[in-house]
Amino acid sequence: MTRMKKQIEVLILGLGNELLTDDGVGVHVVRMLQKEPLAEGVLVAEVGTGILHAQHLLEQAAHVIAVDAVRAGDEPGTVYRFDIDQAHLNRPATLHELGIVGLLWLMPEQDRPQVAILGVEPDKIDYGMDLSASVQAAVPGAVRTVREMITELLSHRTGCRVGLLKNRL
Repeated sequence: MTRMKKQIEVLILGLGNELLTDDGVGVHVVRMLQKEPLAEGVLVAEVGTGILHAQHLLEQAAHVIAVDAVRAGDEPGTVYRFDIDQAHLNRPATLHELGIVGLLWLMPEQDRPQVAILGVEPDKIDYGMDLSASVQAAVPGAVRTVREMITELLSHRTGCRVGLLKNRL
């Protein structure tokens, strides 16, 4: 089967629940990212928790950068960059648990985009709309990292196989 050319070269997804403090960091990052122009072929989508509503976008994308809170045990505000294949994620048991991995499993394999994750270690996940100080301080660095990833993808130097990068921004 011939794979169709994708209409979106790089799709940036802001994921998480902004009503639960640091869980909404992906939404905060994409909002800041949208304040300045991006290259042609790049689309930024504030998805929040509605991942199923983004399926049509993933189907049109060659590459996806998903920005979300990631608990990996390091200091709050630590930024992680890795390929989704490197993530240790379980298959969802119900549609209520469906995240980006589950959505990819629902898509035909030939239609799946390459997906990289930019994660920020949360400090607290509790009711509230403000990020913790450590996560808020990490947002500008996360935005810079997303811009670097876009440049890499558009120059076709590395594809989405980005390896693991962990740093404190």
